[in-house]
Amino acid sequence: MIRRWHLVVFVLLGLLALACEGGTGTGSPEDPDPDYPGSMAALGDSITAGVGSCGIYAVCRRNSWSTGTADAVDSHYRRILAKNSAIRGDADNFAEPGAEADALDDQAAQAVKAKAAYVTVLIGANDACARTIDGMTSVATFRTEIGRALNRLKKGLPKSRVLVTSIPDLYRLWDLGKGNQQAVRVWNRTKICPSMFANPTSTEKTDEERRERVRDRIDDYDDELRDACRDYGDRCRWDNGRVHGVRFGLDLVSSVDYFHPNAKGQNELADVTYRARW
Repeated sequence: MIRRWHLVVFVLLGLLALACEGGTGTGSPEDPDPDYPGSMAALGDSITAGVGSCGIYAVCRRNSWSTGTADAVDSHYRRILAKNSAIRGDADNFAEPGAEADALDDQAAQAVKAKAAYVTVLIGANDACARTIDGMTSVATFRTEIGRALNRLKKGLPKSRVLVTSIPDLYRLWDLGKGNQQAVRVWNRTKICPSMFANPTSTEKTDEERRERVRDRIDDYDDELRDACRDYGDRCRWDNGRVHGVRFGLDLVSSVDYFHPNAKGQNELADVTYRARW
């Protein structure tokens, strides 16, 4: 027989456990909100993989704007977890550094296999960041590859929600960083995104025209991403250019390469894109 004081202790311990669970800010497991997905997957490139966000030039998925788990970034995953505890531990990040649009279909296949109820897509920077202008992915090819991946998602996950985001404004980042000696040194040393950041301080006509062509190509990619999402149907949401519109100051990018978002920048991406979700 359980003595009365034992019973009181059990009740108090139970209340304490509930209080601790509620204090995490991740919602109650007994009362999940069905309006929020119970699983998710992130598709894309090094930005979504969190490269550079941990202070070194390496993948750091815990700081991803989409599926990140670290306290430094209020990711989509963490925000959804606060509403629906069913998603706990069920957020896959399939984004890969260097990925271009032609890699998206394989990533989509992984999302289908994982049965993700919510999928985020951020791709295109590497298609523009070629060694030469002629090496950039053509607009027609880009649209074909994006369409193939979205068709796979629509067929394999017909009830899932998809968020397609725009591409960061690399031209503005160059314009901001060209006057910063440290950023210029890093760009010259790392050779990152040469189509945009090669000869960063040059005012020669050929260099200015090269950068403008990259800027215009990214704008064209964004148009195709928007249209592809529209063609997908009601379960795809376009970010209305919010990522492209982020005014990335140098305080929002990693000092490792002055290109990838740092943890603060990832948090900014999470904030602007979460407003555009389903």
